[in-house]
Amino acid sequence: MAERSPWPYPRWVAHRGAGKLAPENTLAAFRFGAAHGYRMFECDAKLSADGVPFLMHDATLERTTNGRGIGGEQPWSALSQLDAGGWHSRAFAGEPLPTLENLARFCLANDYLLNIEIKPTPGTERETGEVVAREAARLWQGAAVPPLLTSFQVESLRGAAAVQPELPRGLLLDSLRKGWLEAALDLGCQAVVCNHALWDAGTVAQVHDAGMRSLSYTVNDDWAAQRLIALGTDGIITDRLDLFSPAG
Repeated sequence: MAERSPWPYPRWVAHRGAGKLAPENTLAAFRFGAAHGYRMFECDAKLSADGVPFLMHDATLERTTNGRGIGGEQPWSALSQLDAGGWHSRAFAGEPLPTLENLARFCLANDYLLNIEIKPTPGTERETGEVVAREAARLWQGAAVPPLLTSFQVESLRGAAAVQPELPRGLLLDSLRKGWLEAALDLGCQAVVCNHALWDAGTVAQVHDAGMRSLSYTVNDDWAAQRLIALGTDGIITDRLDLFSPAG
């Protein structure tokens, strides 16, 4: 059994800032999440055409902004002018897309912790991992707790590990494909982050015995959260900031 290193992150993590209660991946969402007592957040980071890490989940702009097309194909000067809040509700109209640096300043000023999901535009997996890791290392230099870098994309995690091996990493999984545990170990991960339904006593034990932590997404029902707590998992990413107290 491998020894697990100390884990500085809380159990409860607010998905994309505030789940569905505010426009995802905007500073308004992270402020909203903080107002609900959350002290750790998850976000999605990708690159603009000119290499600026910014927050967005989708490859395309239509769902969460008033823009059109692929976000990663546009320069930051254009992306920064978009409305990333009006799609959610009138109260958030005009909310801009933030850069990773914008969010880092907010988190560091308030002692909040962050899980950065590396979400590359298809075809930029390695580059996005490298740039996000370098930027994270620069922004959190000297911080007591670094951000946790996660991704579904193995090449993104390889890129992050190559340029900033000291930053903690987690492999995201939506299925337990053959060799999943070996893949996480090969990438030097500190965590495996699964669809919550994939965890059972056996898989949790495998991850813990390998010296890693077990985290779950996206947990929005009390029965699911209670099951994961009973299994001894280490982290729960949720949209339901109105349902779960982060002190629980």
